[in-house]
Amino acid sequence: MTYLGEGWDSTAVLAGGWVRRRPRRPEIGPQLVRETVIMPWLAPRLPLPVPVPEVLSSSPVVVRHRLVPGEQPPELTAAMGRQLGEFLLALHAAPVEEAVRLGVGPRTLPVERFRAEVRVPGGEELLARLGGLPADTLVHGDLGPEHVLGRDGVLTGVIDFGDVHIGDAAIDLAWALNSAPPEFADALAETYGVTDALRERAVIWHQLGPWHEVLHGNDVGDRDLTKIGLAGVQSRLQTWVPRT
Repeated sequence: MTYLGEGWDSTAVLAGGWVRRRPRRPEIGPQLVRETVIMPWLAPRLPLPVPVPEVLSSSPVVVRHRLVPGEQPPELTAAMGRQLGEFLLALHAAPVEEAVRLGVGPRTLPVERFRAEVRVPGGEELLARLGGLPADTLVHGDLGPEHVLGRDGVLTGVIDFGDVHIGDAAIDLAWALNSAPPEFADALAETYGVTDALRERAVIWHQLGPWHEVLHGNDVGDRDLTKIGLAGVQSRLQTWVPRT
């Protein structure tokens, strides 16, 4: 058995080609079980492998899925950008009504906690921009470089669907358009058909990312994580471009 590490919500080990995940907190158990319902329905619709978990134990909650091949790519190329663009087109085309019937819903942002715990210049302006953002698409919800796998110059999978929800398609474009290498970002944008409106909303979601890091650092008592999150909040707020 090989220990794979832990995220904010779960720990993972590898045993006999299976990844076993356990919740780090009791409230995460239902989230893991929900993945065992939504992912078997979603996976056949997608052009890249994704985890398809099953319940191994109900008490305590343990789920398992076959290991998705690949590692975090050392370089993100234009070809990979096109692959991820095709992946997101397929994901965002999934029928929302069916996803809702399977238990997927919208995500409520902790705006009041943001306001109370992340006090930085320009923060209130960003929070004001959250109002009215669409919630009409099935989204991954936490798409970043650590969740995109590749090997031999191509993408081989996308992992970690714990935050899948009905939300704004732009949240899945936030990292790729604002932090990834230009050749990767440009290829993804062309393949996906990114509009000016999507690009503008992707900036909002990109700026909001470190706010969650601050709250998580506060929740677990990790002052270093909170400091890193605050530095990220301040840095990303400098990228805001006013609407014209």
